[in-house]
Amino acid sequence: MTSWRDYWNQDTPIYSGERHKLLHYKLVANDIVGLVPSPEAVVLDYGCGEALFADQVAARCAKLYLSDAAPLVRERLQARFGGHERIAILAPDEVTDLVDASLDLIVVNSLLQYLSLDELRSLLKLWRAKLKSGGRLVVADVIPPDVSPITDAKALLSFAWHGGFLKSALAGLARTAFSEYRQIREEIGLAQYSEEEVFDILQDAGFKPERAARNLGHNQARMTFIGHVTDPAAS
Repeated sequence: MTSWRDYWNQDTPIYSGERHKLLHYKLVANDIVGLVPSPEAVVLDYGCGEALFADQVAARCAKLYLSDAAPLVRERLQARFGGHERIAILAPDEVTDLVDASLDLIVVNSLLQYLSLDELRSLLKLWRAKLKSGGRLVVADVIPPDVSPITDAKALLSFAWHGGFLKSALAGLARTAFSEYRQIREEIGLAQYSEEEVFDILQDAGFKPERAARNLGHNQARMTFIGHVTDPAAS
């Protein structure tokens, strides 16, 4: 295993069971629905994962693009949503083909931790070019430097308690402790950023940054940021 992309291009133990997976994607979809600015909006969910409830997001906008780097994930998206008239599934290199200044909202959830800083800066340049003036980039689930795996585990167990899958969550944490995920996390690591660092990175990329009141999903120890486009991207 040489990269996070390789890791996600397979069935992983990151979800403790089907209920955990469904509730996770349902919560994220609900959060994204709340971000859609209008029924006419064109939205990109970049690094979307399996996006099990993407049809509910698509029902609230004119067009929803789903993009993920893992071929296996895109195959599953195609099988689930390939016939949906408002949903298009894109490989990351196909995102570059989208018309500049054509998107109202880009959501990037739980991706930054798997990117190098150079990769992030390159993607920010791309995302800004694709957003309209007045558009928004939402970067969610950013891990602060002081958040440990123990904090993440506690957030998961709280989510599991309220979601009715505590027993499987405990078993899942035990599996993860001895899994490939732990190994690759130790070898490659996860990128972590302070609020100030994210503000600086977004400003350098031409966004006006803002920290959202809450994070997308269940883990409120992590952070969500909004990058506003206040003028057209430079050509």
